[in-house]
Amino acid sequence: MEGMSAMQLIDESAVLWSAPEAERADRPLLVLLHGYGSHEGDLFGLAPHLPLQPVLASVRAPLRAGPGYAWYELNGATNESRSRGADAAARGLLHWLDGVRATSVGLLGFSQGGAMSIHLMRHAPERFAFAVSLAGFVVPGEAPADARLAELAPPVFWGRGTHDTVIPDSFVEATQRWLPHHVTLTERIYEGVGHSVSEPELADVLTFLRAQYA
Repeated sequence: MEGMSAMQLIDESAVLWSAPEAERADRPLLVLLHGYGSHEGDLFGLAPHLPLQPVLASVRAPLRAGPGYAWYELNGATNESRSRGADAAARGLLHWLDGVRATSVGLLGFSQGGAMSIHLMRHAPERFAFAVSLAGFVVPGEAPADARLAELAPPVFWGRGTHDTVIPDSFVEATQRWLPHHVTLTERIYEGVGHSVSEPELADVLTFLRAQYA
C-alpha cells in the first residue's frame, strides 16, 4: 500500500509566481513544470512569450538531481519505479494545488516536466483545462484516472524534435499510440530540433494557449 499513498511534497517557498498573491484571485493559473536536473527558474524565462491572462506558477520538483531537481528518479529506474515516482510527484502537486485559488488550471512542462503535465491529468483530469508537453512523453504503466481522462479528452499540445536523442524512441512511439485515445491532441514535430524548444514551437504553443484562453 505504500506505493499507493506515497506523496512527494512541493516546497511552496520555492514556487516562482508572475503576480503577487493579492493579484492572483479570479484569474486562471498556468503551472510550469521543469525538466530533470533543472529548476523552477528555467521555464519562468518563457514568461514574456506567454499570454497575459493566466498567473504563472513555476514549481520546483521535489527530488535533488545533479545541479537541480527531478520529479522522479532516473538512476537505475525501471518502468515500474518511474510510474511509482510519477504517481508520488502527481499527488504532491495535487496537494499543493488544493491550496491555490484559480478560475482554471493549465499545465506546461518540458521533458520530465512534460511527462508530469500529462501524468497529472491521468490522476485528476477534471482539475485541468489543458496541458502542454514539450519534448515530453507518457509515463509507462497505468494511472488511476486513465479511463476518466479518455472520457473527458481535454486539449493537449505535444511538441517534439526529430533529433531529440534524450527521450527513448520506445517512449515516443508509446506516447504516439496512447495520447490520441485519451486526449484531444495537437501534435507537432520539428525537423532537425533536438531536446529543446525552438522558436517555431514556441509560436505554435502560443497559438494553442491563446485558443485555450480565448
